[in-house]
Amino acid sequence: MEFSDSVMKGLQTLADPNVFDQKSFTIFTEVAFDSLVSPRGESVLGHPELKHIDQTNLKHCHTAATTFILEGVKQNADKSTISSCLEDVRFQNERVDTFYNSFQKNKRNLESLLSSIDTCPPHITDAEWRLEYCIKNSHVHKVNQPSYLISLNTERAGTSSEINFNCTMEQLQDLVGKMKDAAKSLERATQS
Repeated sequence: MEFSDSVMKGLQTLADPNVFDQKSFTIFTEVAFDSLVSPRGESVLGHPELKHIDQTNLKHCHTAATTFILEGVKQNADKSTISSCLEDVRFQNERVDTFYNSFQKNKRNLESLLSSIDTCPPHITDAEWRLEYCIKNSHVHKVNQPSYLISLNTERAGTSSEINFNCTMEQLQDLVGKMKDAAKSLERATQS
């Protein structure tokens, strides 16, 4: 797993026994996991056992730890991967074990949480169009313009829906041009 410098520095601070003694580290780890799993999880900033730690360091470490946790769950990291990453930022064996035990304890709930977040746009399964020629508008003015009625059938998580819109010839040409550009970009990206 690869992380930004900011995450690595936050994890290094978390590994430092001068900043987090073993008791504070254990509490921090429990609270960090709880803040992800529980909708009303306790904040590390409000925890009485962590008040002696600089609040800026605490925020930075919390951000780094939650990033690490979520990435580990996302990649289905095993013990050796997590241990290796944590040892690279100078975690002691006892801290690695504490962290991994919390990781295992909360992994199922975190997998559920991540799977419930739907960031995928709907997939277009079919498209239909119809040319419409408008002669007059509702104000009895002559318009004499063609327009297109487009219907896109989409699917998201097994649920079908329909997106309908109306566009002029210029708008449709612009849409087709953008779709061709996107297809070319995707083709280039897959060839690299």
